[in-house]
Formats: sequence, structure tokens, C-alpha cells
Amino acid sequence: MNSNSGKNESGASSEYQENLNILRQIDFFSGLPLEATKVFAYLCSRESCKPGDVIFEQGDEDDRALFIISGQARLSQQTDNAETTIRHYREGDFIGRMTLLGQIRRLFSLTATSEVVCLVITREKFTKALEKFPDLVPKFIDVLVHNIYRWEKRFLKTRTGDCKDCMKIAGVSLV
Repeated sequence: MNSNSGKNESGASSEYQENLNILRQIDFFSGLPLEATKVFAYLCSRESCKPGDVIFEQGDEDDRALFIISGQARLSQQTDNAETTIRHYREGDFIGRMTLLGQIRRLFSLTATSEVVCLVITREKFTKALEKFPDLVPKFIDVLVHNIYRWEKRFLKTRTGDCKDCMKIAGVSLV
């Protein structure tokens, strides 16, 4: 394999090079120095799921962030014996930034609705890479803070009608 071209002997692009290209497009990783991004790309793996496979389950202490390379998945929440669909994720969505920075239980379940291929990085591998690049920690925190702020700004802009209960949950950017 020629490491400069990112292609193997058959001329096909290597998975590592594809991982690197994907990470460079994700806001969480895009502003990193190339050397650091290469380490993260090397530590990523790929996971495939069939329709109906649970990618993660509500209540799980899942330690993975995933980028959906192909396919679609449904985010749902189980409450009082009823399952509610929250939204659908598709190719290009990155899920789980916060799981890389700390332990949290999933508040939702994610289920494949078609064949899904994900680029995955675990908290353990993410932390291992940060040991080599400790100066990146503030960058990741800054991106996460910006994501939370952007989410709340969008929430305030798109809320409909006179939803007083909706406004009771506003203020997450003040945490």
C-alpha cells in the first residue's frame, strides 16, 4: 500500500483513507491538526447493521460515537409502555459526541431501518489518542459547547405556538 496515495495495490481507496476523509468533514474532528486526525482515523472501526438491529439501547452505558456512512436508523424513546419515534438519522449524521468525553446512559434507542454502515470510535480509543494530543481537549469542549448552543438556538427558533412546557426546558446552554 502506498501511504501517500491512500490506495492499495488494486487501486481502491483504503478504509483508513476513507476514515480520514470522513473525520475531516465532521465538525468534532475537522479543525484538528492532520497528524491528530490520522491517529483518530486509524483507531476507528466499521460496524454493519441489518434492518431491525439495535445499534444502541435506551439505558445502555454506551461508549461509542458513530458516523453513519450509509443507511438509515430510527431514534426512539420508550416511556410508559409506549415507544415514540424521535427522529431518523441517515448518511452523514454523527451521533454520540458526549459519550467520548464522559460516561452517560443513552436516553434513546437507535435501530437500523435499512442496512447501515457506521464509522465508530470508542471512548477508550478516543482517550488513548488524547494522551498523545492533550492540547486538543479544549478544542473538543469548544465544539461540544457550540453544538449545544446551536441546538438550543434552533429549538427556540422552531418551537411552535404557545408551548409554555417547552420553554421550561430551555436554558440547556446555561448548564
